[in-house]
Amino acid sequence: MCGIIGMVGRGPVNQEIYDSLALLQHRGQDSTGIATAGTDGVFHIHKAKGQVREAFRTRDMRALLGNIGLGHVRYATKGTAENEEEAQPFYVNAPYGIVLVHNGNLTNTRELTQELFHTDRRHLNTTSDTELLVNVLANELQSAISGVELEPDQVFEAVTRVHERVEGSYATIALIAGYGLLAFRDPFGIRPLILGTRKHDDGSYEWVVTSESLVLENGGFEIVRDVLPGEAIFVDLDGHLHTKQCATDPTLVPCSFEYVYLARPDSVMNGISVYEARLRMGDRLADTIAKYTPTGAIDVVMPIPDSSRPAAMQVARKLGIEYREGFYKNRYVGRTFIMPGQAVRKKSVRQKLNAMSSEFKGKNVLLIDDSIVRGTTSKEIIQMARDAGAKSVTFASAAPPVRYPHVYGINMPSRHELVAHGRTIPEIAEELGADYMVYQEVEDLKAAILEGSDVDDLDMSCFDGRYITGTVSDEYLSWVEGSQES
Repeated sequence: MCGIIGMVGRGPVNQEIYDSLALLQHRGQDSTGIATAGTDGVFHIHKAKGQVREAFRTRDMRALLGNIGLGHVRYATKGTAENEEEAQPFYVNAPYGIVLVHNGNLTNTRELTQELFHTDRRHLNTTSDTELLVNVLANELQSAISGVELEPDQVFEAVTRVHERVEGSYATIALIAGYGLLAFRDPFGIRPLILGTRKHDDGSYEWVVTSESLVLENGGFEIVRDVLPGEAIFVDLDGHLHTKQCATDPTLVPCSFEYVYLARPDSVMNGISVYEARLRMGDRLADTIAKYTPTGAIDVVMPIPDSSRPAAMQVARKLGIEYREGFYKNRYVGRTFIMPGQAVRKKSVRQKLNAMSSEFKGKNVLLIDDSIVRGTTSKEIIQMARDAGAKSVTFASAAPPVRYPHVYGINMPSRHELVAHGRTIPEIAEELGADYMVYQEVEDLKAAILEGSDVDDLDMSCFDGRYITGTVSDEYLSWVEGSQES
């Protein structure tokens, strides 16, 4: 999970890209980077560890010259969070010079690494799959060149070949020195990418592509549409937009976890409001809670702030139980799910949340969370509720049990780390210390997200074990687990 932004403007774009990355900060806290260029084709790049407000100083911003640029906020799924060399964007100097950012996760990195070394004769400096992707694109762009000037059709031919070689999930934005901005999305549209524009009185356009629609709305851009699965978009230096479908059999199957947890609620993805989807999750979860929880076992409903709040409100409304806010959140601590390492997550929970004893004392409490992955946070929260005086604690998840690794850009690589893997729901309740445990049903989650939309299917692999690219084997999952542990 990362956040990406690309922009072609009429004037300097550095400040708008910075502001956009701040809006996308929830998508990654490990590192950040910006690259800009002008008509001279010279790249200006700054990247560093940490959050946006920590990474850029005034002198860094002044050096980011040009009216075309891209940016990235990262949370590590490949490579390591500690290695600043793996911060994005990545750069290659031929052909033309390319800088690239990527949100997603490639699943055939072993094969690509061998091909790049032995066939393409390209050298890699890191274990990042983004470096693999920029080198594959550069190699295919080199092969597609047939004249002195680079034409949009040649760019699209290169993206077609990238689709043929690369497996997994990838929403990608690249700058090609002296030519323009390229954006493309994997043939399943697993990771989000949306296009926006600003039209000026003189008939000129500015363009932006980014991970979430809230960036467009905040910047005064008109939403054009989502980038289609398999589609490539190329904006030249004059602001002219070129598009082409570059995949042979594209089909939209977006990641369900975007709607459960990753995206901000004020975003719309693939035509689906994240906030409204979370409300519907609460409606359906309420029915399951009523089915499996004894009558009178709940006095109050409380969310685990912030992303579970819409679902919790709907649960309380539908069950006719009082809704209360029992946890106060310290907003200056990062999201625990995307923090590396169990020990860091566990330590940060009590720094992030404080339980107000007046809301818990003597009450049978129903706590609603958006999802339960490793269970580290959930276990600490349940104990906090008990320490604050709760009489009993029922814990409910707006998502189904996460029983399988997620290989498309979310850091859930190892089955043994998942609290639901190999356990029944009563066993999970015992492990976490809850009196009762309730999960959303798989089909209810799918229905809640898709209701009223034109989307037919979702990637729900971490819940049902169905990997929609069709290229994820048990051997691959074992290799990922082993590489994460080594």
